[in-house]
Amino acid sequence: MRSGRRDAERRPAEAPGAAGGSAADPIEVAREICLHQLAARARSRAELATTLRRRGVADEVAEVVLDRLTAVGLVDDSAFAAAFVSSARAQRGLGRQALAAELRRRGVQPKVVEEATAVVEESDEEETARDLVRRRLASMGRLPVEVRARRLVAMLARRGYSIELAVRVVYELVGATDDGEDEPPELDDLDG
Repeated sequence: MRSGRRDAERRPAEAPGAAGGSAADPIEVAREICLHQLAARARSRAELATTLRRRGVADEVAEVVLDRLTAVGLVDDSAFAAAFVSSARAQRGLGRQALAAELRRRGVQPKVVEEATAVVEESDEEETARDLVRRRLASMGRLPVEVRARRLVAMLARRGYSIELAVRVVYELVGATDDGEDEPPELDDLDG
């Protein structure tokens, strides 16, 4: 029943409790839409603006409502970005690149994205990558070492970790080659 929620977002804006065709205050309607959206989860200003646009709220009205919600602290892209980074790292194990991409997709300004992702230390990112690899390794015992290494590097890359970090972590934890080398394999060696 996902379409029900999306249909509700696309319906023209109506005042809650409006009787029949009586005219409603557009600012009140837009405010109610925003508050309903924020009750479900935190959202960026751009996400709220998109929802208001889909619901047929005029851009001028949306600006007034969003400015007011920002002034009272209900809409704060910096706080949203910081909370998103913390949550997505803890729950989904995302790396800096994926965090930044997701925040940009949600309409957060580049400067705010940079500030939010700057708090992720390289050592923390590496430790998170190691934890992800350790957990995934438990289910890969029967696969050849090369296949494990390739899949693990790909998993880390999809989650926003640099290829260099992914190769280094996987090599250290899997022993990515059976030939006794002490150095990680070249990136081209993992293409197979």
